[in-house]
Amino acid sequence: MLAQRLKVLSQDNPLNSTQRGFIFVCTDKSEKYMLESLIFPQSKAYGHRVFAVKPGDYIFLYNLDADTLYGPFLAETEGQYDPNLELFEGKYPYYVKVKTIGDIKKLKNASIFLSRLGISWRDYLTNKGVRALISVLEGKAVPKKDEGYIDKDYRPPIFSTTLWDYPKQSYGTTPKGNNKYPGVTPAFIIYNLIWRYTKPGDLVLDPMAGSGTTIDVCKEERRRVIAFDIVPTRKDIIQADARALPLKDGIVDLVFIDSPYGDNIKYNDHPRNIGHIPATEERFYDELEKVMVECNRVMKEGAVLGWLIGDQWAKGVFVPVGLKIYERLTKYFEPIDIVCVVRRNQASNTPFWQSKALQHNFFLRGFKYLIIVKKSSKRKPKELNIKWNFYER
Repeated sequence: MLAQRLKVLSQDNPLNSTQRGFIFVCTDKSEKYMLESLIFPQSKAYGHRVFAVKPGDYIFLYNLDADTLYGPFLAETEGQYDPNLELFEGKYPYYVKVKTIGDIKKLKNASIFLSRLGISWRDYLTNKGVRALISVLEGKAVPKKDEGYIDKDYRPPIFSTTLWDYPKQSYGTTPKGNNKYPGVTPAFIIYNLIWRYTKPGDLVLDPMAGSGTTIDVCKEERRRVIAFDIVPTRKDIIQADARALPLKDGIVDLVFIDSPYGDNIKYNDHPRNIGHIPATEERFYDELEKVMVECNRVMKEGAVLGWLIGDQWAKGVFVPVGLKIYERLTKYFEPIDIVCVVRRNQASNTPFWQSKALQHNFFLRGFKYLIIVKKSSKRKPKELNIKWNFYER
């Protein structure tokens, strides 16, 4: 039976390494609509997963209330976004249109079988994972757990804590920026920011674009993007000084900046490059403050700015660059939060430098700050009426 089904699949839509599997969720209230209309809508919390779907990918539908899995389906469209979608009172604007493949199979007590496979409905399934799930739907013996069922690198997670850690600079099947560029920005940071603070079609600004990581992420996640750099590295980056942006007031929905941390990296020879100024000089922060003012000007009310910055330790001198940048930012913006971004793959992350740090009693830089603030005309401190739990010792 499974062989016949797979034969049918291979005739119209052959399983290949580029096809992935996605498990969409529903409840008792939404199941009937989704199965009859073959439109699978999801809320903003899962919009990033919907946008990862490509036509021809395999889709399964999981009823959380009934613990029942349906499928397989094939995606007819890539992930769609329609804020005016009337489904469920507009609360589910992200969706995919699907088609059936023969009879829809139904698997009760699905969580038991998913657990045996080592699969969560939140995972991105590989071609191998799709085959395993189809086998279970067909009533065959449950295959053994296999790490090859899940593609952990296809899309990064949307982090829910203030500690962000991802092992690679990029993700997915297309490069994001140039990982050979000095100080290249981790793509997952921009990915997290735009999915938290923007919607498809919003305008994202990167005034210090470097190798263009922000551009690549925004295009893939269907945000409009404009990028500047004092010395552009590619054609879609516009030459401009971040202290004098050629933009109108109040048009940007989100700003991301990965600025110099001092003069520790040589980006180019441009005489006005802020990266030529040592972080030990107050002039360094004065120039970056001009960038803050300019970003504030072009941002919409309520728009968010994410500023990635690291501290500096050199020749026995520690400079808390991140704290100084935070202090300047709060002159113009309302703080949202500070995220600790784990540093990986830097030149000092070697046994040689680790032994030197212990021998001479200093610390290697293990994290960067991601300072998240928003433009607000009402930046007065709010009165907090909170009842904290109190535990007796």
